[in-house]
Amino acid sequence: MRDERRDERLSDDELKVFVRYLHRYANHDLDVFQLLEVGDPECPVYVSFRRDPEPGIDASAYRRPFADDGV
Repeated sequence: MRDERRDERLSDDELKVFVRYLHRYANHDLDVFQLLEVGDPECPVYVSFRRDPEPGIDASAYRRPFADDGV
């Protein structure tokens, strides 16, 4: 993952903070779904936050990052 403002990769600590914020967002702000386009406009990344797995994808395919971190 890259920091667009500084054009450098996020450190492991920064990535862990990002994941913590993402968990907080999912627990307190996400209603049913959220669709985002992020990253370089020339090569965007499309992100879908939803309460159910993508159609046709088994829930076991998803991983929980930093599961050992209590997040």
